[in-house]
Amino acid sequence: MSSATLSPALSWTPVQVLDVDLARPGDFRAPAAAEPVPPEGRVRVLVRLHGVPLGMVSATAASGPEDLWRAVELAARRSLAGTIARHLATDEAAAQDGDRDEWPCQARRRRTLRQAPAISVIVATHDRPELLRRCLSSLLRSPYPAFEVIVVDNAPADDAARFLVRETFRQRVRYVREPVAGLARAHNRGLAQARGAVVAFTDDDTLVDPQWLSVLAETFAQSASIGCVTGLIVPAELETPAQTALARQGGFGKGYTSCAWSLSDPPPDPLFPFTAGRFGSGANMAFRTAVLRSLGGFDTATGAGTPARGGDDLLAFFEVLATGHTLAYQPSALVWHRHRRTPDAVAAQAFGYGAGLGAYLTAAVVTHPRMLPALLRRLPGGIRHMAARSRDRSADPEAGWSARLALVEARGTAYGPYGYLRGRLTHDRARR
Repeated sequence: MSSATLSPALSWTPVQVLDVDLARPGDFRAPAAAEPVPPEGRVRVLVRLHGVPLGMVSATAASGPEDLWRAVELAARRSLAGTIARHLATDEAAAQDGDRDEWPCQARRRRTLRQAPAISVIVATHDRPELLRRCLSSLLRSPYPAFEVIVVDNAPADDAARFLVRETFRQRVRYVREPVAGLARAHNRGLAQARGAVVAFTDDDTLVDPQWLSVLAETFAQSASIGCVTGLIVPAELETPAQTALARQGGFGKGYTSCAWSLSDPPPDPLFPFTAGRFGSGANMAFRTAVLRSLGGFDTATGAGTPARGGDDLLAFFEVLATGHTLAYQPSALVWHRHRRTPDAVAAQAFGYGAGLGAYLTAAVVTHPRMLPALLRRLPGGIRHMAARSRDRSADPEAGWSARLALVEARGTAYGPYGYLRGRLTHDRARR
């Protein structure tokens, strides 16, 4: 399928991505930036209230920042009215028993920081030093008091990442080299080096929100049963048609409502717990270090850089649930992701998602054969559920683009079992 076939049909113009908080009128910020920036033209805005992300809105204003702020505020009040009202009501009720000069989310974070568990942040990279520089710079702006950053250089073609870490981030970032290609291998190498009670993972093409680590720690503190926390991923830029189209179709987003899953309290989803893609993504995930190590880390027959193309994160989520732990999703644990910039790259990414899904499901039934009957029982209901969702999106103006990407992803899913078995053979050969 050609890139022309996959190109989005609608007209496109660049969009500036911004971050605003309704409690700070007129304060526009670039993703993960510490200082305000001047807005320009069309914008796509992450809207927060007292630091809590509520949703994204679009706005345009030709007469300056004040006019644009009014347009953003109006768009937020219209499309996020219910969310804003619930947030205010919840915080007002919680504030009755606390300090009314401090919002409850801020008070919880302050208490978490007093008991902050050490967190090891693993950033796997492969020949993208400039993206890595921006990612590390955003990470090191975190006010969290107890964290380390480990860069795992996966099968690099040169020493650019090593030079960057040792010259620019000396004594603040640890550098580790993993010579064998594969994201799961890179993550396992980082896991072996981690000293923290929690190990968090993000990619080199992300920008990390300053409160990311604090929110992860706060979420783990809610219950000892939580073995994994995932968070919100939003676009860091919308500079090309492919990036805009991918964001319109949902991108990596999992929504703005916190939730938790466990086998002891299953959701109504007919394919649970096999719908691991709904739990989060590998660009924003954290585990209790002891839990992830007890699972043996990530399956090196899966993941980017292997024939399986992906699925290492999904399999880890599934394993966390299958071993009796809870998986929590917290949208306030936020990272910004630089989407692929070209239609060809987006198509390759869609195929990789599908391949990872097929590889993950294959690995799940190989490693947990007792789960196969449950999967087979759930498949008919899951197919009906997905068909209903497809009908619901038929009025989407980008439905044609979405359907073509869905076809590419379906082809990837069909390839996934083969990719996993090839990856397993490669893993076994490497071990011998």
